[in-house]
Amino acid sequence: MFRLVGDLFPFLTSRTAHYLDPGSGSFLIQLLIAAAAGAGIVIASQWARIKRWLGRKKPSTDESEDEDDEQKPDA
Repeated sequence: MFRLVGDLFPFLTSRTAHYLDPGSGSFLIQLLIAAAAGAGIVIASQWARIKRWLGRKKPSTDESEDEDDEQKPDA
């Protein structure tokens, strides 16, 4: 991906006119949209792991309730 950006950088910053046919242009737009959608799906499916990795996980209330239930004798 970085090589692609590196190869396209001189093309995008040059002052001469370049022709980009509609088929190639629509392919590049489709590529960008697919990459953004794919990144969104990966982030959404791994959100809990990302939060844990960043250290922002709150303690689960289910685990503390289960421990309290085990310690209390039934009347």
